[in-house]
Amino acid sequence: MKKKSFPQPLTILMVAIILAAAATWLIPAGQYEKLKMVDNKTFSITTVSGDSILPFTQETLDRLGLAIPLEKFKNGEVLKPISIPHTYKKEDSNPQGFIRIVQAPIKGIYDSIDVIVFILVIGGFIFIFNETRAIEKGVASLAFSMKGREPYLIVVLTFIFAFCRASYGMEEEALMFYPILVPVFLAAGYDLLVPLAIIFGGNSVGGIAAFSNPFSTIIASNAAGINWKDGIYERLILFVLFTSIFIWYILRYAARVKKDPTASLVYKIDGVVAPPYEANPGVQAAPEKLQMKTRLLLLVFFASFVAMIGGTLFLQWWTLEMSSLLLAASVLTALVAGMDERTFITSFVRGAESLLSVAFIVGVARGVTIILNDGHVSDSILYYTGNFVSQVPPAVFILLLFAFFIFFSLFITSTSGMAVLTMPILGTLALLVNVPGSEIVNAYLYGMNLMFFVSPTSLLLPSLALVNVSLKVWIRFIMPLLAILTLLCALFLVTSIYL
Repeated sequence: MKKKSFPQPLTILMVAIILAAAATWLIPAGQYEKLKMVDNKTFSITTVSGDSILPFTQETLDRLGLAIPLEKFKNGEVLKPISIPHTYKKEDSNPQGFIRIVQAPIKGIYDSIDVIVFILVIGGFIFIFNETRAIEKGVASLAFSMKGREPYLIVVLTFIFAFCRASYGMEEEALMFYPILVPVFLAAGYDLLVPLAIIFGGNSVGGIAAFSNPFSTIIASNAAGINWKDGIYERLILFVLFTSIFIWYILRYAARVKKDPTASLVYKIDGVVAPPYEANPGVQAAPEKLQMKTRLLLLVFFASFVAMIGGTLFLQWWTLEMSSLLLAASVLTALVAGMDERTFITSFVRGAESLLSVAFIVGVARGVTIILNDGHVSDSILYYTGNFVSQVPPAVFILLLFAFFIFFSLFITSTSGMAVLTMPILGTLALLVNVPGSEIVNAYLYGMNLMFFVSPTSLLLPSLALVNVSLKVWIRFIMPLLAILTLLCALFLVTSIYL
């Protein structure tokens, strides 16, 4: 019998577009008055009768009942028109039919072109850099140079895998490190769970507080109408805290196993097992010394993301500047690696092609919002939902949202798809109920990525297969830590609302 599989993200999003169109026939139409900034000098209010100009002052925001500091508009942290509370008015319905449904994904792609270009450019950059094998060589050299000091190696490698996920969204690329690192840690007296925790666990923990991940943080912030740097300091603090806790957790387990091999969860549950591949003799031997070219490539790689974060924080960069930076970094990487023109172009295009599905997901998901907006029911959904949640304390609201993302990440597995599907409504709703937009993004990040640790649709099952460890072993290992991280995430969310 043919094995049934869960529908692909694009299929789910097309179904969402159809359901959104059906909603325009069922939900009463209506709109809020909208406020937007014009050239950092004035505010413009859009109403049914037309537009009007208001002074660009904090008094204007306070008078309209918008609990938003003026600085957020000046700094570009609020990017979309804001619904003004208590101005909702019903309108004649404008139901969306078959033609609008077909046009919606195309309109969504038009509307998301800046983010789509950024995704394609980062795909080209990552592919070109992976072609150089600089990270692979660097990790192999690091593992050999720290032979006999494996606890320090655990610290460094876990941080590297967490950083790569938090900065540029490394996921599938992490799989290639199992054949390199498994023999190293087995030879040092550890079990198969240790390299699994370092690679998959480190990668997963980096996603929770992803400070510049373009496939989650940046896309979600853009869809919510805020600048992705809003909330970055909280995410940086959380990244350091969670990574440190996770490193301590691995070190504690690794020390126990090295002292008493029978204390290994793998031994207790799975018995005596070996990885599903022979140890690579080349890894056991001394790898070639890192050449100056490899060192320069690693410098270009990490400097690119540091520059991207710095440019956004201090120079008001957005997708145009970030895409330009990564395009320049791609060319520089090719020059340092000695790639010829043909190889560079081919590799860059292949990298962009590898993320084409993500680009389509972003565009098609935006089509859902377009259908709701054109049908004049987006504000109606906000109005009725806002009336309901306005009776709920902000702390309860953000925790319910956190639980929502944990649960629904089982069905919508794409971080990009979840972001552009939910953030346009939730980002506006957050402002109406006086919850910072950055905390809506954080609730999404925390919820989806906590589930990543145990979700069968994540990279968990391929990772388990690469080390020949059962799911039961991993669940027994990770659940106590996952409970701690969940409580800390909830605490951060609630605390940040009232600061």
